[in-house]
Amino acid sequence: MKLNKITTAAICSLLLASVGCTDNFEDINSNPNGISLPDFEQDFNHIKGGFAPMFNNIQVLTPEWVYQLQQGLNSDIWSGYMATPTGFEGGINNTTYSLLDNWNGFIWDYGYKNVMFNAFDIANKSKGKYDQFYALSLILKVEGMHRMTDTFGPIIYSKFGSTDATIAYDSQEEVYTQMFAELDTAVAELTKRVDAGEASTFATTDMTGYGGKYESWVRFANTLRLRLAMRIVKIKPALAKTEAEKAIAQKFGVMMVNDDSFKIVSPVYSNPIATLSGSWLDIRMSADMESIMKGYQDPRISAYFDTSKQFPGQYKGVRTGIAISGKSDHQDFSGIGAVVRSKEIYLMNAAEAYFLRAEGALRGWNMGGTAQELYEAGIKVSFDQRGASGAAAYIADNTKTPAAYVDPNFPENNSPAVNNVTVAWDAAATNEVKLQKIITQKWIAGFPEGQEAWSDYRRTGYPKLFPVLKNYSGGAITTEFGVRRVNFVQSEKAGNSGGVATGVAKLNGPDNGGTRTWWDVNAPNF
Repeated sequence: MKLNKITTAAICSLLLASVGCTDNFEDINSNPNGISLPDFEQDFNHIKGGFAPMFNNIQVLTPEWVYQLQQGLNSDIWSGYMATPTGFEGGINNTTYSLLDNWNGFIWDYGYKNVMFNAFDIANKSKGKYDQFYALSLILKVEGMHRMTDTFGPIIYSKFGSTDATIAYDSQEEVYTQMFAELDTAVAELTKRVDAGEASTFATTDMTGYGGKYESWVRFANTLRLRLAMRIVKIKPALAKTEAEKAIAQKFGVMMVNDDSFKIVSPVYSNPIATLSGSWLDIRMSADMESIMKGYQDPRISAYFDTSKQFPGQYKGVRTGIAISGKSDHQDFSGIGAVVRSKEIYLMNAAEAYFLRAEGALRGWNMGGTAQELYEAGIKVSFDQRGASGAAAYIADNTKTPAAYVDPNFPENNSPAVNNVTVAWDAAATNEVKLQKIITQKWIAGFPEGQEAWSDYRRTGYPKLFPVLKNYSGGAITTEFGVRRVNFVQSEKAGNSGGVATGVAKLNGPDNGGTRTWWDVNAPNF
């Protein structure tokens, strides 16, 4: 990833709309018809302009087809959240484990050109001078780029911005180490400003629900630390405990109520999934979601999905990794519902914080409550977020389990239920069963953010998902374990082949979708 390849396009996005973008950036300051640097720097505009591209591209909001390739046809499906009725590329594609470079390159390219570049640019303009913006950019950088390392493993991180002919990759362990340090810096800086009673200079720039409040951003950073801590629990258990307890102990703590949730509130764009599902009919409810939510009679199902046009009044999902003879076979199954017909795109909600704490408590960490208390609180806050009633009865239910899946059109896709746990907490159950309950409820509550759900599935194996019936990976990806990562992209192999070689050397296997990332340890959960 050579910085000079993306500089022109990225700088153009930072300029005001009235300024034409050319290669002669040095002329702008002296052009009497342009905007002078002092004018541009008023109210920190020279810094603030870099934030919007970061907010808009952690998940790509527009164009929708880019989101489809960045996330919609990979983690949203590999997580078990969604499925496609469309037989892209003759049915030989990501959904059947034939990873397509011309799709997956968008994950890398949009992350670097929009998130990483702008974090780098803001740091250069603000560090040591306007450190509140530097701190905020660090939090967004970690939020955007942890998704990148969780997808690819080794990535360019500490050496981003180098003009060397070869840009070396950091190992995933090195990336996580730097991210924890960056969160330390950001939390300390913003906490200091809150303690001093400083007014926020970020209110008009903030595209979240936080309104620029530094305390809210610290709480998000702490919860992000908790998420990353849990990610490494099987490879670095002592560090995981230390970082998780640090997040809880910080004076502002982690997310507790739904207003604490981290969401992008776009003035223009709705969730792109609404177009993929409602207009293009390329995304449907998954068979896994049908099995689990219908089996539990989960009241949130009506917020998540529309009923089927082919089977009126019913919620009907599509199984992933099946033979698709024609789109019409399943396109009238359930689409994604009201949850995506909004300009509020949730990337982390308060329910996740409770389930993270529940797992931590299960592991003996100091999480400010028992595993059962935190588990049940997570379900309640999720019900509240989605406007669903009946949380108390749902939490107490110790009989309902996920249902078998039936494809009314193609019975070869049918399957018995695979995720056989009830909702009610069972103090006598093993830690493994308790974890399965926690992650299953966390998975439901996190919908439709598939990136995090896919990472949890890889880390824990939960919730149990229906295996694909068609696997075109040529043996690289097992049907039992599914896709573990995405191989390095063609743009990097063409422009930074030496750097890619350093990344491959830091993998624990070949550069394909079956090789596990650093934290994805093939070992028991306890």
